[in-house]
Parts: sequence; C-alpha cells; structure tokens
Amino acid sequence: MAQVESTARQISRTTLYFFGALGGILFGYDLGVISGVLPFIGKLWNLDGLDRGVITASLSVGAIVGALMSGRVNERVGRRRTIMVAAVIVIVGTLGASFAPTFTLLIIARLVIGVGIGLSSSTVPTYLSELAPAKVRGAMGALNQIFIVLGILIAFLTSYFLGPDGAWRWMFAGAIVPAVVLLFGLNILPESPRWLIKAGREDEARAVLVSAHGGMTDIDEEMATIREVVRLDSEKGRFRDLWAPWVRPMLIVALLLAIGQQFSGVNAINAYFPTMLIALGFATQSALLSGVLLGVTKFLFTAWVVFVVDRWGRKPLLLIGNVIMVITLALAGWVVLSVKDTDTVGVLMLVLMVLYLVGYELGWGAVVWVMMAEVFPLKARAAGMGIASVVLWASTGIVSAVFPIISAKDSLGIGNSMFIFAGINVVLFALTKWLVPETKGRSLEEIELDLRGRTGSKADA
Repeated sequence: MAQVESTARQISRTTLYFFGALGGILFGYDLGVISGVLPFIGKLWNLDGLDRGVITASLSVGAIVGALMSGRVNERVGRRRTIMVAAVIVIVGTLGASFAPTFTLLIIARLVIGVGIGLSSSTVPTYLSELAPAKVRGAMGALNQIFIVLGILIAFLTSYFLGPDGAWRWMFAGAIVPAVVLLFGLNILPESPRWLIKAGREDEARAVLVSAHGGMTDIDEEMATIREVVRLDSEKGRFRDLWAPWVRPMLIVALLLAIGQQFSGVNAINAYFPTMLIALGFATQSALLSGVLLGVTKFLFTAWVVFVVDRWGRKPLLLIGNVIMVITLALAGWVVLSVKDTDTVGVLMLVLMVLYLVGYELGWGAVVWVMMAEVFPLKARAAGMGIASVVLWASTGIVSAVFPIISAKDSLGIGNSMFIFAGINVVLFALTKWLVPETKGRSLEEIELDLRGRTGSKADA
C-alpha cells in the first residue's frame, strides 16, 4: 500500500489530466475522419445518400452498445481499466477498417470502433470529474472536449494531406497512434478516488487525492464527505436508481444535454461539411482544406472555454452558444437558398460555419460533457453516464444517418436543413433556461447532498 501511495504522489497533475483526457482524441479522430474518407469511398463503391448515412452512423450504433456496457464495466473494474479496454477495442476496429476489402466489412469495423468509443466517451468525463477539485472541475472536464476537437482537427489535417493520394485507408489507420499512447499512458495513472473508496481502498484513494489535487490541505474533509456519500449510496448502483424522485430531475437534465448537443447540428457539420461544399461546386481538396479551418476554430475556442467555464458558469455558456448557433444557421439557410453565385455561397457558408462552431464550442461542446458527469449522484453516476451516452450516441446516429438524405437536392436541401437546425436551437435555448441548474464551484458531493436535501432523501428514494 505504501508503494501505491508513493507512486500516486510522484505523478504530476499534468500527467494525470493529460492521459486521463487522451481518450477524447480517439473520440474526436473517429468522428472527424469520416468527412475526409467519404469523398473517396463514395466514388470507389458508388455510394448514395443512404449509404453515406449508414457508414457515418455505424460508429454511433457501436457507441450505443459500448455506452450500454459502460455502467457495469465501470462498477466492476473501475474507470481506468474501462478506458484501457476501450483503447484495445478501438485498435482492433481500426485495423479492420484500414484493411476492409468491402463496404460491408468497413461498416462492421466502424461498429467495432464505435463500441470502444462508447465505452471511452461515457467513462473519461466521469474519471476526470472524480479526479479534479471543485474549483477547476469545469476546466478539467473541458480538457476532455479540447482533446475531442484536437482529435477532429488531426483527422481533418490527416485527410487533407493524404487527400491528393486518395489514401483513405491510411486516414483510418491514424487512430491507432492515440489509442496506443492512451493504452500505455493509463498504465501509470491511478484509479478514481471515489471508486477506490467505494471498493474499500481508502489509503489508495487518499494518495490519489493528494496527487490529483496538488497537496490540498483539506484532504480529510474531502475524504469524510466522500465517505458520507458512499454510506448513503452503500448498495450497488442500478439503472432503476435513476428514476428515484430526487435523481430523476438530473436524469432529465442529462438527457436534454445529450440530445441537444447532437440535434444542434454539429455532427452534420463535422461529418459532411466537405461533402456539402463539393455539392455546392468546390473541388475536393479545397473542401478538405475548409474542414481544417473548421477544426482549428473548434480547437481554439474549446481551449478558451477552459479558462472561463469555472468563472462564467455552465448555464450562461450554453445559452450564449444557442444564440450564436441560431443566428448563424438561419443565415446559412438564407445564403444557400438566396445567393446564386457558387463561389460566394461557398465563402459565406465557410464563414458562417466557422461562427457556428464558435457558438457550439463555447457552450454545447465542452459544457455538456462536464455537466453530465457532475449532475448524477455517486451510486448512479456510472449508470447515468451510460444512459446519457447511449442517448447522445443515438442522437448522433440519427443526425448522421438522416442529414445526407434530407439535405439532398431532391429532398429538403441544404438550406432548409439549416433552418431546421436553427429552429431546434431555439427550443434548446428555452429548455436550458427553464431546466438546467448551475453547478460551478461545488464539489460532486455537495451537488448530491443538495439534491437529496430538496426531497428529504437520506437513503435510497
């Protein structure tokens, strides 16, 4: 045990949070790489709109399976080992995608990758939130989103540089690098202190808190608060715990955030923007370069959120993001339907989509994953994050599958699709203002005890 404590003390907070959040790169890379691959496999296998939707959404279908598994795996083996399992699954699926000889086998490989991404995406935010002290928890949660958008940017850059050679198999293979780094990096990281205390390993939990919180002086107080919550949540977590009267409001909030993040339209842009520009008359390589600009925008503004999320709060950022997204999407719809010059349409769409992603990353990009990991009580956290992630990935799959169909010229078209997303964001603004609480500056245990206090719950409701 002393060796465990010594090891934990030697790990810097930078190392903890860097490798803890690295799973986000896997998430982002596999989300973003399909946008560069689609133009090439579309020609190779003569794909129609439905086929493009299926191959894009296949990742989300696999992620639903992974997210459904995540709650049980988290409780049984811990947060750290769950992320390690996810990395192995992604490596296997990526090798399959890189060598897939047929479209059907490529879909199956993407499904396998999705299982790993689903496990990782529902576990990494929980792991980070349980490691970080309350005053910087929002920033540490946003770090996960930084790695997600960095993964998307790397995917866009990889696609651009490999585009002239049409090397789409190498585009897929790029995901192996962060997966291997993550797998080896997690070998030196500790387990979540909350999970360790639940498992009765308090000495290890104390060492992790000291390491992760930078030698904070109130370790005893932190440990006592976690013990109190563990005592209240002494029974094994179950999915039905999410329906307890004092937990249900937070489940609704988490589901709103999960659905809203995807129905805001972001993955229609992430996955199909180069394809949209090609449909509007741009050359393939120019469209891929435009994707790189979108990726840079996402990265820069997500990085900025790290510095403001714990000062401005979660809810104001969500609302500001909605306003920006409504305006830019509505203008994008007008441009596509009203402006006739192809070059002008392409330039205006690029500018508007950059501004749209500014709004998204300010609010619904980073903040959603932060808050979903914050609002659930300890006993229901793994199950809650699993359910929220399932809903988020189902929403991703719906948008990914439907957008290429509704945006086709013989359907609603790109312009009317933009108007639909703008309307959805108006609804999200209203629901966020009405339902979503503020969680900044409070420990996870304070948030839980406050929830219990509202309904007088002292034990299971």
